[in-house]
Amino acid sequence: MKYFIKTFGCQSNKSDSERLEGDYQARGWTEATTWQTADQIIVNTCAVRQSAEDRVKGFLLNITKYFENQVKPKPKIILTGCMLHHGEAEIRKLLPMVDEVLPISEVGFNNQAVRKDKIHAWVPISQGCNSFCTYCIVPYSRGREVSRPLADILAEVKDLANRGYEEITLLGQNVNSWGLEKVGIGLRKLLMDQTKLKFEDIPTNQSQYYTPRGEPPFVNLLRQVTKIPNIKVVRFMTSNPWDFHDSLIKEIAENKKIDKFIHLPIQSGSNSVLQRMNRGYTKEDYLNIVTKLRANIAGVELGTDIIVGFPGETREEFAETVELAQTIGWKVGFIARYSPRSGTAAWRLYPDDVSPLEKKRRWQILEDIINKPNLGNKRPKVVK
Repeated sequence: MKYFIKTFGCQSNKSDSERLEGDYQARGWTEATTWQTADQIIVNTCAVRQSAEDRVKGFLLNITKYFENQVKPKPKIILTGCMLHHGEAEIRKLLPMVDEVLPISEVGFNNQAVRKDKIHAWVPISQGCNSFCTYCIVPYSRGREVSRPLADILAEVKDLANRGYEEITLLGQNVNSWGLEKVGIGLRKLLMDQTKLKFEDIPTNQSQYYTPRGEPPFVNLLRQVTKIPNIKVVRFMTSNPWDFHDSLIKEIAENKKIDKFIHLPIQSGSNSVLQRMNRGYTKEDYLNIVTKLRANIAGVELGTDIIVGFPGETREEFAETVELAQTIGWKVGFIARYSPRSGTAAWRLYPDDVSPLEKKRRWQILEDIINKPNLGNKRPKVVK
């Protein structure tokens, strides 16, 4: 029996597909070279924007059309990934060619992931998100944040090192909050900023991750991974700026194995837009982090994500983002045009009132400022 996995979207999806492939091969299946020759087609979906869902639908329609004229019956189609937030009943209505849905939470770590790259590996450290940015579907599609146990992560990295892997990227929707999922972004920020509690005093459901220095659990995890022999480079993504702590900056600066490229999404340079997005920080907070990074880490390079045309974004608010881009000088920026996602707070609360033409204009302005000067001199692509 042969399987074919089609993956849409971010690195987390690619990592999930590697684990799906491991599950199939553990059951004796072999990979089909094309979807036309497969007995089962697994489609790992993305729902970050409507255009991503449209690409999934287009792929499924191509499969259906192709097998209408074939003697061979249509293979079984299994849908997984972020589009499952619609619910099984709605999916079967929208995509009647789908035979089965597979929640990504059911894809575990029992079998070895099948990785095409033999030097670099993606290693998930958490699943889901508790931040609830108003535009984002992730808390609904991937669920609440759940940290993977420290011992499991280290065991996987050690196994990878023994098999010749030298570069590791730790993956999570917000890696900084690894080990702290019981306390959401709003409560943690309230405890730190208003009651003046120290970070080590904040309650957590995984207190065993705290070191005697009381630093964020993720810093300890990062340090433990870099101590594993044969691992030469460690990266991580993605970080939320609000909890990018000084201890993390210090660890990056002092640890030679940690890559000095930091992907730190800003999303907007306007405080009013950031507030509507529920991002939990201000433009000034972000600039303060950038100042610390550049003051403490030799050769640091910065990347970011920005959404243009968020509901209510005025030309004046967009101009603040342009000014910030000119001030910071990111190495690379991934600019997205806002797309309403059903079920999110922004979809419920805010009309999509910036025209497609204006979104495209704003997108081009930021592309020209951030990315054109760096053409031919970029880091590997990062997608969120």
